[in-house]
Amino acid sequence: MITFDNVSKEYPDGTVAVDSLNFEIRQGEFFVLIGPSGCGKTTTLKMINRLIPLSDGTIFINGKKISEYNIHELRWNIGYVLQQIALFPHMTIEENITVVPEMKNWNREKMKQRVHELLEMVGLDPETYAVRKPKELSGGQQQRVGVIRALAADPEMILMDEPFSALDPISREKLQDDLLRLKKNLKKTTVFVTHDMQEALKLADRICVMKDGKIVQIGTPDELTKNPANEFVKEFLGDKLAWDGDFHVEEVLQPISEEGIYGSLSDVPISIPLQELLEKLSEQEQLAVQKNGRQIGIVNRQTVINYLSVQLQKRDMPNE
Repeated sequence: MITFDNVSKEYPDGTVAVDSLNFEIRQGEFFVLIGPSGCGKTTTLKMINRLIPLSDGTIFINGKKISEYNIHELRWNIGYVLQQIALFPHMTIEENITVVPEMKNWNREKMKQRVHELLEMVGLDPETYAVRKPKELSGGQQQRVGVIRALAADPEMILMDEPFSALDPISREKLQDDLLRLKKNLKKTTVFVTHDMQEALKLADRICVMKDGKIVQIGTPDELTKNPANEFVKEFLGDKLAWDGDFHVEEVLQPISEEGIYGSLSDVPISIPLQELLEKLSEQEQLAVQKNGRQIGIVNRQTVINYLSVQLQKRDMPNE
């Protein structure tokens, strides 16, 4: 889908922002670029839609060099969501959402239908919000509109540059949940930049960890947590996943109705401590949980990781 072939970016002052990147983003994949400030993740993202020119190498989209696309054709087929929401303040929400469809000469009825469909998708009542101006919406609501505006013309790809980092923790978590639903329903190829490992683990199909313009490791959330490539990745993950709160297996348990249905799985007691559970899940994808000598449910790696991400976000929320 999107292929980086030996891609580099060097600025006139000699600064190398991106150094010889080689990787592929698959069709329909949610691909997260993560790393510390200055690692090159935003530069990498912006080279995809030619907001930043390459110094060396080639980026292909569907086997075609991005330099061979008409710039307008390329960008119309790529939705773009920024940290700075950038809605047009003088336009209604409906007008903001339909900017690109209007440029593509969609008819009025089709555009109205699309606005209603997208607003409903993120829990905003079309009759109430379509006619409002951006200043009448909260920050979280504005960012919801920013996300669906990027989806309005049904682009093949979505680029998202730290879209939730300026939001308060509650709004951020709600937007992440919205995005998970959109991801499941729309299956758009999405490239998402963040510096927040909790966010990456929650959203990504695969994560690309970057440092000093280079790729350190690419893998699924499970692969990164189970087999970090080096100390840098381990520390980046370990700091974010350190958990010192109470934990009860019931909170991540998927119940079963028939005893013995998961007979092929290893059993763990319902009283198992978190660290021991994580160690066992590093060896087996899922485990059966026993209580009073019988299986009552299962737990799996991704469920536990998602749970810990949510709990850490709640822990880090400022006290009101």
